[in-house]
Amino acid sequence: MNKQSGTTDSVYKIVEVIGTSTKSWEDAAKNAVETASGTLRDLRIAEVVKQDLKVEQGKVKAYRTRMLLSFKYRS
Repeated sequence: MNKQSGTTDSVYKIVEVIGTSTKSWEDAAKNAVETASGTLRDLRIAEVVKQDLKVEQGKVKAYRTRMLLSFKYRS
């Protein structure tokens, strides 16, 4: 690490999670981030990669948001 300039190098890990909600895709994303933050520390970025719906008998039953979450890797 370069201590003279005050900069540090970092490494981040990415995990894929899927959040669900009966209300909206946004709520599904929020549920995913809030749940993951219970075990993952230092979350940095959440990237939505896919959204889909669970449909039963012609009606929307659930919203699903697939996301990539990055967090600072610590050894």
